[in-house]
Amino acid sequence: MNTELLKRITIVPGLMSGQATIRSMRFPVGDILEMLASGMTNEEILEQHPILENEDIQAALLYAALRIKNTVIINDAA
Repeated sequence: MNTELLKRITIVPGLMSGQATIRSMRFPVGDILEMLASGMTNEEILEQHPILENEDIQAALLYAALRIKNTVIINDAA
């Protein structure tokens, strides 16, 4: 498990209703996953959302995989 990637995923009470977000920004992990599921490439996502980095997309995928396995580790940015 890449713990460095997971540090990019944060859950902050009061931010986006406690959803998992990227680097404590108002950018939910779920939005990245939806864009990927719709067929967007990493490059398209990064072009449309310059606030994101390629590692954020990788982190979102890792987070989702671990959530499915029920083994995710969350870093509280507070």
